[in-house]
Amino acid sequence: MEGDCLSCMKYLMFLFNFFIFLGGACLLGVGIWVIVDPTGFREIVAANPLLFTGAYIMLAMGAMLFLLGFLGCCGAIRENKCLLLFFFMFILLIFLAELSAAILAFIFRENLTREFFTKELKKHYLRNNDTDVFSATWNSVMITFACCGVNGPEDFEAVPHLPNSSFEEATPEACCQRELQSREGMFVNKEACLTGIERFQNRQGCYTVILNSFETYVYLAGALAIGVLAIELFAMVFAMCLFRGIQ
Repeated sequence: MEGDCLSCMKYLMFLFNFFIFLGGACLLGVGIWVIVDPTGFREIVAANPLLFTGAYIMLAMGAMLFLLGFLGCCGAIRENKCLLLFFFMFILLIFLAELSAAILAFIFRENLTREFFTKELKKHYLRNNDTDVFSATWNSVMITFACCGVNGPEDFEAVPHLPNSSFEEATPEACCQRELQSREGMFVNKEACLTGIERFQNRQGCYTVILNSFETYVYLAGALAIGVLAIELFAMVFAMCLFRGIQ
């Protein structure tokens, strides 16, 4: 009976570690996407120390879970006590690190508010100056998502014009409607847009557009994180039980 229980625990341990392996692969993929994303999010991440740190923490956690899930599967199948103990200690460290990251994200969530992004936009945005990383990133985001500013075109009223630009241009080019939402897309009516005619502008703020676009993925990421934590907890319990059961 004891042998059957040990065998059942071994395969359950393998199953939990397989899910840890998959969870680590997902986190690793998301972390890589955030850092190398070609639409410009990497510059926004790099401009915010909190987001920059979080992206690399996600990348590191994903890589470690990916590796440890693989090692845990091997340790369970081969019934290696040393490998199981090594696995338990590292899973415990990762579990505590993930809890700490979640607590820090909750504490500093005010840094991701509409007001924070509006303040940063008004402070650093240089309109159509694509040599500036911050401005080029915002222009890419506004073109890609067919939006304007954080709240709308009114965000740019306090943004200074470039020395060689016309003061009649009330709106950046990136806020103008295009037939195709890309930098290569033709403007519907560029001159009318720049002088403030609303029907040729993208009037909706990027904060709302992006939030709506990623709302489903945010809940999915949260559910995935909770699932990974639960699986890690069960994996540690099974690892210790299997460790004590191996003769």
